[in-house]
Amino acid sequence: MENRIAQALARLFEKHRIVFWYDAKNELRADYDAVSLDGVQKIEIANNEFGIKHRILREQPDERFLLYRDGPQPEDLDNWLLDVQLAQGEFRTDQVAIWLSELDLGLEFTDVVQQHLEFFHAAKRTEALKKLLKPDDTAGLIRLKMVAVCAGAEPRMDSILESLLQDVAEDADDKFSLVTRCALDGFFWTQLTRHYGYASSEPSIRDFVIELFKSCYAMSTNGPVKLNADALVFLRRWKDSRVHERSFEKLSDECAGVLGIEADLGKRDVRDLIAVDYFELIDRKILSDLVQAVVERTVSAGDVALWVRQRRQGHWYADYRDLYQAIEYAAGFIQLLGAANLEMNSLADGVQRYCASWYQLDQRYRKFIYHLRQAGQSSLLGALAEQIENLYSTAYLLKVNDRWQAYVDAVSTWSIPRLQLQRRFFTRWLQPFLSKGVKVCVVISDALRYEIGEELLTLIRQEDRYSADLEPTLSMLPSYTQLGMAALLPNRELTISANDAAAVLVDGLSAQGTANRDKILKKALDGAGAAVTAEQVMAMNRDDSRDLLKSNNVVYIYHNRIDHT
Repeated sequence: MENRIAQALARLFEKHRIVFWYDAKNELRADYDAVSLDGVQKIEIANNEFGIKHRILREQPDERFLLYRDGPQPEDLDNWLLDVQLAQGEFRTDQVAIWLSELDLGLEFTDVVQQHLEFFHAAKRTEALKKLLKPDDTAGLIRLKMVAVCAGAEPRMDSILESLLQDVAEDADDKFSLVTRCALDGFFWTQLTRHYGYASSEPSIRDFVIELFKSCYAMSTNGPVKLNADALVFLRRWKDSRVHERSFEKLSDECAGVLGIEADLGKRDVRDLIAVDYFELIDRKILSDLVQAVVERTVSAGDVALWVRQRRQGHWYADYRDLYQAIEYAAGFIQLLGAANLEMNSLADGVQRYCASWYQLDQRYRKFIYHLRQAGQSSLLGALAEQIENLYSTAYLLKVNDRWQAYVDAVSTWSIPRLQLQRRFFTRWLQPFLSKGVKVCVVISDALRYEIGEELLTLIRQEDRYSADLEPTLSMLPSYTQLGMAALLPNRELTISANDAAAVLVDGLSAQGTANRDKILKKALDGAGAAVTAEQVMAMNRDDSRDLLKSNNVVYIYHNRIDHT
């Protein structure tokens, strides 16, 4: 007690030169006698008021004084030191006064402390409150900060609510029980009404969260609403919070069951739900309806793409990304195939048409299959996947292959005007760089089809530091990996061996495997060529990769990720 009195007095002397201490119950004489403050003179008031006034105001006007009276404060008419007291400070020794002093709060906040005594019984809470207080705080702001301390939150209603809702999601009630014990629950419900319009004869945090989801869903679906627009602002903030997203998801799921959301969604058109993002069931409803609409051709690819783009901002989009994208690519494939003219007048015309637009069919099909596998939702996408496979095989591949094969059968020489042969790769694209003394790295990726090259081209062009072009070549016949790989090497003669492996010889040397291709490059480039695998390059440190480029004018890097996948 003695130490707390000394601390409280020291704080008062930081603001006042003279402090009055009235011992109304005549029980603190010993504490007065024991207290000692540097630079403060103690005087007891005992029928010596005029002498005291002359001393403290005339004789020692710059000194600090503690004036103690063993008894209550006199009535104002009998208090000859009242004018001094009103201009200076008063030390009160009851517990409420001590708390006020510790918090640097004036006597006008006595009711705030008296009405919430339980809060101040814990020094930890009092200290936490002190850190939040500001000189211009009102009684309402002080109570709000007390609620924030109880909830372990920032002194804002949205932060307090997020913390209390996390308790509810975890089936706990510790935080709001403390709010209630501190007699702050009435203040809290008043603030909840003022901020969000919540009112109930039997208010509870769980009842509020049910009404929150109900009203916000109703705002988006033209239903009856009890809460105000700020409730929707809060729900969106809570939903997007990284810290509280799990509590949002759990309570969203619980409220969906309480409110019968699944049954209600069954009555609604998908177009009315695209902007609604309060329940995971909404994503499932949208996905199911989109699959059906794409299968039945009742929605355009443009609308599907637009809706998927809008859903990307949704809370559960990451969980359903592959499903959304699979549907989007399926819709795009169907629409593109329906608009495509798959006729060709010649081999050259077929190549031109493929490079202009047909490649997009392969691209969309590939992406659909990829996202289908990633999603792992065969039941939801089953009908759509079956339709896409049938369209791709019969309406696209079969038609194009039949027309292409007819023109292939009709030619006597395997060539197409203005289209480079694959075997001239080194001469056509690498030799011009080497003639200028420019080193070249060639990445050869097995199964890198034209449509994948087009996507890679787009990605490279998005990088400011690089430029890129895409040009088709005419593959070797028969078109199998060993011959294609050999054709990309510097060569004068390509020979297919008669063994079972159908190995290919480049100018008499086997081109099977990276080691043999390395030998062919070194022979053609007088030792200044190398062939390595992508795995070897990725395992190199900076010095190793620099040495590789320093020692060679041409480096072939073989990559097998696409074909392996």
